[in-house]
Amino acid sequence: MADAAQDKAGRSYAWGRLSALGLAVAVLICVFDQAAKLWLFHVLDLGGRVLAAAPFLNLILTWNTGISYGLFPQQGPIGRWALLAFEVAAVVFLWIWLARTSSRLTAWALGLIIGGAVGNAADRLHWPGVMDFVDLHAGHFHWYVFNLADVAIVAGVAGLIYDSLRSGAPQKRPDRG
Repeated sequence: MADAAQDKAGRSYAWGRLSALGLAVAVLICVFDQAAKLWLFHVLDLGGRVLAAAPFLNLILTWNTGISYGLFPQQGPIGRWALLAFEVAAVVFLWIWLARTSSRLTAWALGLIIGGAVGNAADRLHWPGVMDFVDLHAGHFHWYVFNLADVAIVAGVAGLIYDSLRSGAPQKRPDRG
């Protein structure tokens, strides 16, 4: 009888051929994101000031208590834990996808998304919200303030889209019979 953690083809739902690649990317992204945030907060003391890093770029500390673009802000512990639970569920889903992929680009992309999600989830555990600090602007128009984890997530999604378009027809679902 086959192990419950493996499907008929013998692939594990927890670990696959490219899981080590995705894990390495995720760990690098999460560590880099957290190190940048700690450096900006504790060393650069970004706290209550705006640092003009370039004519189009400011560094400014904001706390995002919601999801992307500040949607659904949560002030209480129930909402905070609900968002954290959603992030954990998303990471589990993405990890299963990673364990089953055969594409190196998909493994890289999923590693970027997982690392970014874990980096932002770590913020929710440690800070009053997700620490955002990159403010891109053109004149008086300011884009949403974001962080390096958000950049990794967007790059990962772009990689998944590119890989799906590059590979042509959608992959056939494995037989379950």
